[in-house]
Amino acid sequence: MSLTTQLKETKEAFSKNVPAEVQTIMTNALNTLTAEALPKKAVKKGDVLKDATLVDVSNNQVNIHSFLEEGPLVVSFYRGGWCPYCNVELKALQDVLPQIKKLGANLIAITPETPDNSLTTLEKNELSFAVLSDIDNKYAKQLGLVFQMPEDLREVYHKFDIDVPKHNQNDDYELPLPATYVVNKQGEIIVSFLPEDYTERLDPEAIIEALKTL
Repeated sequence: MSLTTQLKETKEAFSKNVPAEVQTIMTNALNTLTAEALPKKAVKKGDVLKDATLVDVSNNQVNIHSFLEEGPLVVSFYRGGWCPYCNVELKALQDVLPQIKKLGANLIAITPETPDNSLTTLEKNELSFAVLSDIDNKYAKQLGLVFQMPEDLREVYHKFDIDVPKHNQNDDYELPLPATYVVNKQGEIIVSFLPEDYTERLDPEAIIEALKTL
């Protein structure tokens, strides 16, 4: 089953169990975000991926461009381990990791969550690729990916027992778009997927096909 199909089924199951007024709040938040047109301003295909030093689940500093010394790189931003769509995507990426490695590439995931929470996500999904914490979304902001959750959506998340400030260890309620980049060894972005809708992600098959062209 493709990632797109899995995400669609997850969304349909969610919609069946959520009151209409909550879905309206979520839809309004998406419409507001779409109006901001972040993808037009963000780093995208044809640009060079900016460098940064983040921390892994063991609090070790990791340089993004260091991965390019080994070959191409796939970079996936996810909102947090509390997000069901993120977990579906991470598992799908883990499934194709052998293919990514066979093509000489590396895969990393980046989240605004703290290393402790990133470790929980890594262990829960049995991930064997690097999961890096982008504290306060500093790197995602450099790439133009960050937005702030509206007040009414924050209240909805609280009702779902999703404590974004606790996961991120700040009170700014900022999240990155669930972006995916495929980057060649020279650091140039050859694929950028920048959805405002957090229920949409780039299918791993598209990642593999892009890597095959390098």
